Amino acid sequence: MSDYIKQLKTMLLAKLAGFKILEKSPSVFAIVKDNKIHALVKDQGEYVIVTIAGKDYKYDKWYTKPEHLTNVLVNYLSQQQ
Repeated sequence: MSDYIKQLKTMLLAKLAGFKILEKSPSVFAIVKDNKIHALVKDQGEYVIVTIAGKDYKYDKWYTKPEHLTNVLVNYLSQQQ
């Protein structure tokens, strides 16, 4: 598991009340609430792929720091409640 993913998970857990992180593999985790997967996050080397509602969003780790991606996911998931 990359440091990027470790940092991302730690920040998400701190900011997303009611959501859980479900480990799928060392490089993949799901953001879950009420037994429903709201987002799937995959570490693919230089990129992080976030799958939401069947659509993939690709983030370059160099330009998108973990705290920025955390804010994007928190903002989106907070609106889905």
